Amino acid sequence: MSEPVKAKKSAATSAAPAPKTPAPRTPAIDKAKSEAALPVLGPKDMLRWAWTQLTSMRTALFLLLLLAVAAVPGSLFPQRPANPSIVTQYIKDNPDYGKILDALQLYDVYSSAWFSAIYILLFVSLIGCVTPRAIAHYKAMRSQPPRTPKRLSRLPEYGTLVLPADAGIPASRAITDAAGLLKRRGYRVEVRDADGAMPNLGAERGFLKEVGNLVFHTSLIGVLVSVAAGGLFGYSGQRILVEGDTFVNTLVGYDQFTPGTNFQSSWLQPYSVQLDKFEVKFDRESPNKFGQPIDFTADVTTKDTPDAPARKQVLKVNEPVSLGGTSIYLTGNGYAPVVTVRDGSGNIAMQGPVVAKLQGDNYYSSVVIKVPDAKPEQLGFAGFFLPTAFVTEQGISFSGDPELINPQMSLNSYYGDLGLDKGVPQNVFELDVKDLKQLNGRDLEAGGITLAPGMTYTLPEGKGTISFDGVKRYVGVDIHHNPGQLYALIFGLLAVAGLVLSLYLNRRRVWVRTGTHDDGRTMVEYGLLARGEDHRLAGEAAALRELFSREWQIADQADAPTVSSSTSKDN
Repeated sequence: MSEPVKAKKSAATSAAPAPKTPAPRTPAIDKAKSEAALPVLGPKDMLRWAWTQLTSMRTALFLLLLLAVAAVPGSLFPQRPANPSIVTQYIKDNPDYGKILDALQLYDVYSSAWFSAIYILLFVSLIGCVTPRAIAHYKAMRSQPPRTPKRLSRLPEYGTLVLPADAGIPASRAITDAAGLLKRRGYRVEVRDADGAMPNLGAERGFLKEVGNLVFHTSLIGVLVSVAAGGLFGYSGQRILVEGDTFVNTLVGYDQFTPGTNFQSSWLQPYSVQLDKFEVKFDRESPNKFGQPIDFTADVTTKDTPDAPARKQVLKVNEPVSLGGTSIYLTGNGYAPVVTVRDGSGNIAMQGPVVAKLQGDNYYSSVVIKVPDAKPEQLGFAGFFLPTAFVTEQGISFSGDPELINPQMSLNSYYGDLGLDKGVPQNVFELDVKDLKQLNGRDLEAGGITLAPGMTYTLPEGKGTISFDGVKRYVGVDIHHNPGQLYALIFGLLAVAGLVLSLYLNRRRVWVRTGTHDDGRTMVEYGLLARGEDHRLAGEAAALRELFSREWQIADQADAPTVSSSTSKDN
């Protein structure tokens, strides 16, 4: 018995196919399979990829945030366009890192290369975002609403209505009525198969949502362009005007002038402003605010051109005067004592009002008088002016009221080289006395100089005299010319309007399908779909149902069964 079995096994073994020997694998094939085939980007593809990244909305938002962060150093460090002398002093006071900050352009933040690069990239990014979206939205507005889905019941909002046979409203008329109702609600409607077995329509509205979004981003571009135009072609300046003085809009007429990057002085329109009178109204009723200024009024005479007729105008706080495309703002005021200084030879070396800089309450002001024309030695005076002078028992003077009740001027006098001939700019409100010799002072034998209006004081050592002739008022004005200011306001308002549209409007689609049942009833199906999140879609569905019911004069009814395929066919 064992032998047949062995024979059978042997036969079975001999009949089995021999295992295949794998073909030898070459090293080149193994290397090709082990290394993944990576796509290679050429220069053109690399530029396309970079453009896609730059024009994405995520990049635009990142650049907008980066621009806000890049503007922070402008408020932390002094800026050279605003006050170059402060920047120079800041570098001297901080020699260890002051020059490093200057090399990084942190004193010229808004005109620096890195700030301009961010600004330009944001500008290009917004244009790249808006342009394709505007083209796509234009095509969408011109296209027809999407086809009616076969199963409206799958839509988020779905309903049915049944029109009785005795109502006499066929399917074609029902779809026409529905189309009219939807058009009156602002939908763009397309009726399909109006005379067929199952008329239907597609309707769509809410295109203004995307229009608002595009208007918002386009307005941001407009704001950027307007701000850039103001920085390139605008200018600003300051001027102090004493009563009776006239300011002419020329470069030499400014006390301080800050031009735009590409501004040309030849663009200045030569208008003029003369300060006729300045009045300040002080509080005389409130115990807690007694003596505080509550109203400022500057009467000015203006001319648009040298040959133009003069006009009387009023300049007040937050009520600027507009001339030659500029706005003139009232920003400061004070007193200007009128003095006459004669040198040792008896010649008038200086005569006129001197602006007193406000320092404390009740118009307590500092006074600096520089007389470089005095001979044989230049003269300088430093002290303070009090509109209403009071003297304590200790001999200390202070101002008790801002009105000119008892004006007084107290000065120290100096002589020597004022340093004005060296060409180094100086602050007119400061007197550097380190190279001067003092003539008068509280601690000197001659004592200080105390003058009331009409008084004259003779300086020691025959250096001359100083007379206090009277007091005038002065105003400080800021003059701004920004050609992009109006456009920035317009684009800003458009941006707000576009944002409101994009937030409060919704993109919706409505489909309606009608059919006739075997018993003569007209079956109506409708469905609504929102593009994006729309929590008011259910309310819109309820409003449409109510309109349909009112139009066809049917009582409110529960949703009827969907039209079956045995009685009608899908479109």
